[in-house]
Amino acid sequence: MRDKRKICIVVTARPSYSRIKTAIEAVNQHPDLELQLVVTSSALLDRYGTAVNYIEKDGFSISAKVFNVLEGENLTAQAKTTGLGIIELSSVFERLQPDAVVTIADRFETMATAIAACYMNIPLIHIQGGEVTGNIDEKVRHAITKLADLHLVASENAKNRVIKMGEFEDRVINTGCPSIDIAAEVLQEKVLDFNPFEKYGGVGKNINYYTEYIVVMQHPVTTEYTKSRIQIEETLKAIHKINMPTFWFWPNVDAGADGTSKGIRAYREMYNLSNIHFFKNMEPTDFIKLLYFSKCLVGNSSVGIRECSFLGVPVVNIGSRQEGRQRGMNVIDVDYSVDEIYKATQQHLLHGKYNSDYIYGKGNSGKIIANILSSVPLTFNKKISY
Repeated sequence: MRDKRKICIVVTARPSYSRIKTAIEAVNQHPDLELQLVVTSSALLDRYGTAVNYIEKDGFSISAKVFNVLEGENLTAQAKTTGLGIIELSSVFERLQPDAVVTIADRFETMATAIAACYMNIPLIHIQGGEVTGNIDEKVRHAITKLADLHLVASENAKNRVIKMGEFEDRVINTGCPSIDIAAEVLQEKVLDFNPFEKYGGVGKNINYYTEYIVVMQHPVTTEYTKSRIQIEETLKAIHKINMPTFWFWPNVDAGADGTSKGIRAYREMYNLSNIHFFKNMEPTDFIKLLYFSKCLVGNSSVGIRECSFLGVPVVNIGSRQEGRQRGMNVIDVDYSVDEIYKATQQHLLHGKYNSDYIYGKGNSGKIIANILSSVPLTFNKKISY
């Protein structure tokens, strides 16, 4: 009987956890795998929703916590945060001695995971490579693709792109996106069974969400970080004009987040935003439930491209952050413009729900990933012919 494979999954941020939660569950339950869970970067910080609390609440044991985020929310802080991550994660990997390391998607912090594992000759498995977007994430994502030894991508387009980048075809597998697993569960239940204000608090009045509401999630674009305040102000004005009950979620730690946050706070102080309630974070399942029952998602989060395409939730996608990423019929792309955001939202409100698209999977990705991790040859040498 062979020893269990030690699979080290590194979660760096709030969205990373929702992207990998069902795979973590499947690895943890698999008889041939041992889960090593490392939580780092903004996933540990209160101002970004303390995702680590939800991870622990879900019953997962955390093997290591790595605090490495530098304050500043600018380009220098991003680079130094990545450097500190390499240093700290190298020590963690040396202690844990994993058989493979899993890194997720394209957050700048994931680069630290990839570099540390690669230089320590630990097989690196990349989830959600091969996609195209319009900011620094694309550079990070494609760089990790070249560092990784196994690619578990979320769509056929992504699979073809990774192969064109020179990766061995049998090391590129379309598993779908684990976050769709959560969306599939929500789509089966179709019930909003929690009170957002009682469970998560947040800032603002308890808006009336029983009839209709919209959700806003807008992050800064790192290659346009000096414009983040101007960009968020256009969205604030549009949402104010729409004047519907709104759940607004705080931005990620990316460079420019300080400008986004200041813009929100200044606008909130200037106007009586009685129709908007602000949150830092929610448990992944609750967040997807809230999205499903919304009339529209406004912003630039990848959740609008992935989960919302599966759920059929209308999306107004603003700016370049998701540029090039494959999307469903539920998405209307607009610029940072009050008029464009307003008109697109009104168009969606008239249309209502869309049919489901299965671009990023059908709801069984977590188990597929765990089964692959238990059986696939693990190697860190790309010169070997498979």
